Amino acid sequence: MSTPTKLFEPYKLGPITLPNRFVMAPLTRNRAVEGFVPGPLAAEYYGQRASAGLLITEASQISQQGQGYQDTPGIYSKEQVAGWRKVTDRVHELGGRIFIQLWHVGRISHTSLQVNNGAPVAPSAIRAKGKTFVGGTFADVSEPRALALEEIPGIIESFRLATANALAAGFDGVEVHGANGYLLDQFAKDGANKRTDAYGGSIENRAKLMLEVSKVVAAEAGADRTGIRISPVTPANDISDSNPQPLFDYIVDHLNALKLTYIHVIEGATGGPRDIAPFDYGSLRKRFKGAYIANNGYDFDLATKVLAADQADLIAFGKPFISNPDLVERLKRGAPLNEYDKNTFYGGGAKGYTDYPALGAALDAAQ
Repeated sequence: MSTPTKLFEPYKLGPITLPNRFVMAPLTRNRAVEGFVPGPLAAEYYGQRASAGLLITEASQISQQGQGYQDTPGIYSKEQVAGWRKVTDRVHELGGRIFIQLWHVGRISHTSLQVNNGAPVAPSAIRAKGKTFVGGTFADVSEPRALALEEIPGIIESFRLATANALAAGFDGVEVHGANGYLLDQFAKDGANKRTDAYGGSIENRAKLMLEVSKVVAAEAGADRTGIRISPVTPANDISDSNPQPLFDYIVDHLNALKLTYIHVIEGATGGPRDIAPFDYGSLRKRFKGAYIANNGYDFDLATKVLAADQADLIAFGKPFISNPDLVERLKRGAPLNEYDKNTFYGGGAKGYTDYPALGAALDAAQ
């Protein structure tokens, strides 16, 4: 390929050497089998994409309460750990590296997914204007209830236990999901958090849960194997904050103090425009000594430009990895990309999941 780029250069991420700067972003695919266990297809799916510098799994709930969509995998039962072990074994057999993303969706859930059809939980009892995927279709999220102060330590402990389970399942590390309007993001942003206790009001109070979770996860996994995903200005799942710059400058200062291995930053609106609101991502980059993973709308040219300008260390690609298991090789060769089928993103079987073709033998012979 004629264009010089850092994309194909190795990168040292804590104790792990990545062979390239490609990160496969977490992608919810709703294909867990009974018991919210990742099945054999998941091992095949992630194995097919093991040439990425780093794979980050689909978000996986830390408890039943943390689930927000049908057929998403968990990481809180022995059966789930065993299912994930088959995934990590397959990826490692193929020379790959894989982190699991841990989430609690908070108010972005439905009573049908909760224990005894209970209300989803949130920082405040404010229903999001949003949809979730249940019963094979998209439905309005349910009315949440505000978490009681005495329940919050249990949430933090669930993240710690999920981290221990992830290590038992053979993951190389974990990513805390602090983005996209899910629980930790809900607490951080004042559009969803109207609390008047120690977890509400000031930036310091609203950021507290995200930082407490990050601290216990890093203590369990090792800070050099812990990353976090944040999305300062995305409106995803009806989330907003009146002044995101000082909020996320504060959060990243404290994540840096914890010495996490990376921050994974969604720049702009998740899956949408990058310039939706003014925000200085360079401020986060300067404040954080670990790796900066840039995410949202990246293609080869933008990734090359941003890496060359030292505005990021790694680049996360999402949808291109859905339809191109060998995305790294295709971009290295300048080969055409497969188009993705949106109709098979959520739920189903192998179609649109593990059946996208890799580069053919003919192309190999032609090189």
